Amino acid sequence: MLLFLGRSPRILTFTIACFFSLLLLSGCTNVTPQPAPTNPRTFLSNLTVEFLDEYHILDTSFQDTKIGGLSAINYDPRRGVFYALSDDRSNFDPARFYELSIKLDEAGVIPQIESVNFEKIVTLTDAEGNSFSRGTIDPEGLSLSPRNSLFIASEGVTKQQINPFVKEFNLNGQEIDNLRIPERFLPLSDEQGVQDNLGFEALSLSTPSIAPEDPFRLFVAPESSLTQDNSPENISQPIRFLHYVINPIGNPVLIGEHLYPLEPTPEGVVANGLVELIALPKEGYLLSLERTYGLGGAGAKLFQTTIGNATDTSRIESIPELADTITPMQKTLLFDLRTIGIGLDNLEGMTLGPKLADGSQSLVLISDNNFSENQVNQVLLFRLSKSAANSTSK
Repeated sequence: MLLFLGRSPRILTFTIACFFSLLLLSGCTNVTPQPAPTNPRTFLSNLTVEFLDEYHILDTSFQDTKIGGLSAINYDPRRGVFYALSDDRSNFDPARFYELSIKLDEAGVIPQIESVNFEKIVTLTDAEGNSFSRGTIDPEGLSLSPRNSLFIASEGVTKQQINPFVKEFNLNGQEIDNLRIPERFLPLSDEQGVQDNLGFEALSLSTPSIAPEDPFRLFVAPESSLTQDNSPENISQPIRFLHYVINPIGNPVLIGEHLYPLEPTPEGVVANGLVELIALPKEGYLLSLERTYGLGGAGAKLFQTTIGNATDTSRIESIPELADTITPMQKTLLFDLRTIGIGLDNLEGMTLGPKLADGSQSLVLISDNNFSENQVNQVLLFRLSKSAANSTSK
């Protein structure tokens, strides 16, 4: 979540100035300085991105709830619906997600967004069926699983020592499971844990099979570095990226933690973070969305990233102390959204959408307007190259 200066009642003031590939993905401890060199052969070289259309959601309410804070979106190809998560901390209305329909018009040369309609609202509740109290949750990440459930990440509320979480909810919104989070992510003191308003934001599942009894992977990362990893000497904020395997029996297992190298913060930018991930079907490859905001407005960049031989950082207490011995995840820039020639809002949600008529893969992004009258709920439509469709479609 990004809170803009002077724009919303929620705004904080800125100071402007699974196991079958375990050996492959758990990493090793080479002594490669950060950032790691990009080897083009390790990436999906035919993956390109084309901007198609922009749409503004003009509705301000749905079934007596305030529309806004849309911080995550995920597409269900089986039902043809989108799930959109509001990051309302139960301040305006109880914590919730929506079911959306996004209709595309492909009659012309360039596909367009014809309409975005809210179809259903689902309130999030704990395991006992109670809705979350005001200020106890900050939902930011959402992904649909093969077992007809949603995994949802909350940033937590560090100032009140409310822990971040990743929980599994059924489609009726009730909590059914809770992933164990490493203690180093928990704000148990002023010296450790996620920073306030910079907790778990990016969440994605890698689901090679749609069978509910098959294992799958879960990837989650905070928006910025942990308190113990934050250093004035950092060129960029090192982000710890968690990798779980979810099994049909037994508890989810954390099998790896790696360093995601956030882009250095440009001059004049006051907010810079990792806000979304999409796990691609090719093992170990993801799309990542980084968002900035500053005096010049909002920006966003889309990267392709891979775990590769990244160092497992789970035994490293403080990343700055060992930065030169850590091999981070590799990444390459796919698309700078500031080049498309439109004003960008606070883009935080991203999902692979339906296939387009030419067989290429659609990509949908959505913005979190912070419940501000001065911002918009923006939806952007992109096409991943037709040649890449087989690499990215399930």
